[in-house]
Amino acid sequence: MKKLRFLVSLTTNDNDYQIEQANSADQMARKLGVEIQIAYADNDAITQSTQILKVIQADESQRPDAVVFEPVGGTALPQVARAAVSAGIGWAVLNRDASYISELRRSSSVPIFGLSSDHLEIGRIQGRQFAALLPQGGSIIYIQGPAENSAAKERTSGMQESKPSNIHFTLLRAQWTEESAQRAVRSWLKLSTSQRAAIDLIGAQNDSMALGARKAFEELANEAERERWLKLPFTGCDGLPKTGQAWVRTGLLAATVFVPPNAGQAIQMLVDAIQNGKKAPERALTVPVSIPALQELKLH
Repeated sequence: MKKLRFLVSLTTNDNDYQIEQANSADQMARKLGVEIQIAYADNDAITQSTQILKVIQADESQRPDAVVFEPVGGTALPQVARAAVSAGIGWAVLNRDASYISELRRSSSVPIFGLSSDHLEIGRIQGRQFAALLPQGGSIIYIQGPAENSAAKERTSGMQESKPSNIHFTLLRAQWTEESAQRAVRSWLKLSTSQRAAIDLIGAQNDSMALGARKAFEELANEAERERWLKLPFTGCDGLPKTGQAWVRTGLLAATVFVPPNAGQAIQMLVDAIQNGKKAPERALTVPVSIPALQELKLH
């Protein structure tokens, strides 16, 4: 049996979840004897589509058997997907709803599917964490990922659905990275309205952005003001063992949501489909978990 070769296209290499995605892909590929090439798009959709197209259009002997990719931009690269599938290359989309999947599945025999974190449920868990941390209600700063990103939108919807009506939020936007959240909070702090705002909690849609927000408050020159902000609970999502979970243990974060990396699972599903003829479902979801458990948060 020929050795399978996959391209794994990730958004950036300076985000802890993407690094963990690469690790999970690497571990699964070794376990299954698959050769993988990992490409990072530096958070640029054009770079990502160029990287993938280059591999699809390579000489047949150099082409991968499948592409596993986590989209950077608002679209999940429909034209690139069609080019891959028409070249007989399997296509797995991570953490994004791609409307073209069902259409491509009807017209092709290669494996095509979406595998996502359950972003609505991640948002719902975060809303319940806010309720547990602020039993009397209050105001929060909520740092969302990019506006056009469906994962960011779904997390916000889930949070709004489960948070109590006595918790109000101010929305800031960043790009999933620590540095972008630091800039967003820094800009917000310069507004006259921020001086009057009574904020009780900082919530971010990932752990990197929660840390970036902390860094912005650490820069404040006024010691009393700086201490006041840094005493607030900060929460994030992703909850990976070496980052988010470790930050909860050390007190940098009050809570996080563990989002299992799914690149390795996608590789397993592709191998099952290509080598064992097992048809992959059109869409599969991983299950997020609150860290610490919600009942533990309520006791604090």
